Amino acid sequence: MQAQIQALLVATGGATGGAERGAAEVSRGYQMEVAKPAIFSGEAGKVGGFVTACRLYLRMKMREATVEEQVFWVLSHVQGGSVDVWKENVMEELESEEIEYETAEELLTTLKKEFGGGEEESVKAAELRKLEQEGRTMEEFMQEFKQAARGSGYEGRPLVEEFKRGMNRGIRRKLMEAENLPTSIEQWYRRATALDRNWRESRREEKRLRGKKEVGGGAPKQKQRQSLP
Repeated sequence: MQAQIQALLVATGGATGGAERGAAEVSRGYQMEVAKPAIFSGEAGKVGGFVTACRLYLRMKMREATVEEQVFWVLSHVQGGSVDVWKENVMEELESEEIEYETAEELLTTLKKEFGGGEEESVKAAELRKLEQEGRTMEEFMQEFKQAARGSGYEGRPLVEEFKRGMNRGIRRKLMEAENLPTSIEQWYRRATALDRNWRESRREEKRLRGKKEVGGGAPKQKQRQSLP
């Protein structure tokens, strides 16, 4: 590992003080666990996740690598089906110097345009329309909703309506009955999360108090089933 660090430092041509700092940064990068992206085979609905995973890995583990090394590393994770033809064309153009990427980000942008397009947006939109909170916490539902919303084409009022549709009915009713109705999607996120958290905390407190009564011999006469809001 030390040999790899030194090689990277020599390639960047840092001074002694900068080299020491660079060595520490590279060392931390190698020690940190970062998941590699799954192999991308050209599916439109997966190109966004693949690009994000590549960006994270390149930033955390390959920051000191050359652009050429980063580009070929990304291409090594692109394989299968029609994407193989695209990769072969890119590699031939690179070798013949018909194209040259100044950064790996340029390749990722090209990849996303090539295999994303309108299909990715339609896939994301369909996924967004199917989401429902059900038994999950609002935080869990909100994170999945945000992920599906990115690249779906939904924004403003239509995005709010989809979020309202997906949340549990009790939470939605309480928000709709409030004096100051949320307007932006961020306000809906915050207030729905707060209501859901308060409801769950209330249920836990009721369960705790009911347990105390039962232990003390004062069990409630009738148990009522508590349902999600």
